[in-house]
Amino acid sequence: MISRDSSYFTVPYQFSAFLSPWPNNALPSDEQLEALKSPGLKLVGEVKLLEAQCLHYLRNLDNDAKAVVDFMKLQSRKVDLVLHYLLEQQAHQGQKAQGDSFGGSGMTVITAEPLQPDTRWQTTLYVQEELLCVLCIAQVKHCVPCDDGHLSELDFIAISDADVEQLVQASLRIQQKQLRARKQQLET
Repeated sequence: MISRDSSYFTVPYQFSAFLSPWPNNALPSDEQLEALKSPGLKLVGEVKLLEAQCLHYLRNLDNDAKAVVDFMKLQSRKVDLVLHYLLEQQAHQGQKAQGDSFGGSGMTVITAEPLQPDTRWQTTLYVQEELLCVLCIAQVKHCVPCDDGHLSELDFIAISDADVEQLVQASLRIQQKQLRARKQQLET
């Protein structure tokens, strides 16, 4: 079993990840990491940031603005769906891995071949349900055999603060949905 001693909790959830070997020991600066992002990833990041800022202000309005807030959320969701669709159509670099869990400080993935501990990977995560796309550098902490291949735990070692925030928020929302589903299941 892979340990969970990171600074953020992780949530079990299936997602897609693409891994490319990181060619050197030097980590990219924030500017270099941003430059690695495709135009589509940059666009999604900007839209998500603007959305979070605007919805925060709208939530502080009184109850009369609830209809406006709901409409803005719907419009935002439509834009997110279109952007995510466009990103899915792009060619992906690296080997595809099946995500098993993620959080603000790392993830676990299943790969056909084992990932060697302490190796670094340029990683792109796609969390479909949350319309989330993140590019970061991750380092393999552990790798163990599993039924579907090899289960590897990776720690994020170069990631933007905005992407950490998005991962934390997405993991919280997914956990809430999982807990509600479990509660409903127990009640029936």
